[in-house]
Amino acid sequence: MLSFNRLFIALALILGVCLALAGCDSDDEESLEQEAIAEILPTAASGSTVTGEAIFIQDGGDIMLVVDIRNAAPGPALHAVHIHETGDCSAADGTSAGSHWNPTDEAHGRWGGDSFHLGDLGNIPVGSDGTGYIERTTDLWDIGTGSDRDVVGKAIIVHAGEDDFISQPSGAAGARIGCGIIELVE
Repeated sequence: MLSFNRLFIALALILGVCLALAGCDSDDEESLEQEAIAEILPTAASGSTVTGEAIFIQDGGDIMLVVDIRNAAPGPALHAVHIHETGDCSAADGTSAGSHWNPTDEAHGRWGGDSFHLGDLGNIPVGSDGTGYIERTTDLWDIGTGSDRDVVGKAIIVHAGEDDFISQPSGAAGARIGCGIIELVE
């Protein structure tokens, strides 16, 4: 059963896509719609209880990502969130997800800065209730194309600590406390 937060986010994203498409010609290739989702679960070795979703929705050339987490250690705190190169959450410590996704071979950094991995999403603020939320919108990713910029088949990782945006190659964000595989919604 969908949680209220997930249902609300999904409905808001779908409504936004529907409204955006209302004025578009259905034959226009830019009106392409795709969706991918990752269910975030705690890594076994972390002792964390973090859960959540990462929802990617493509509307034309832009992709909107919403990451919503729950049951994190109560904040205020910041937790780094990254896309990692391999859609594999089988290792107890999350290391089976590999390194940050970096198809452009850039240095690690702040999302939208001079240099950053395509997987460098930044920090998600977590409140005293253990919930957190971030959004990103970009034309740098694809969904379901099989290209080097396709998010499908990658993993979302939530880290124990904050990304410092400086330390190479990963921002010194600490243990991997949550992991989810990004899968195409068909």
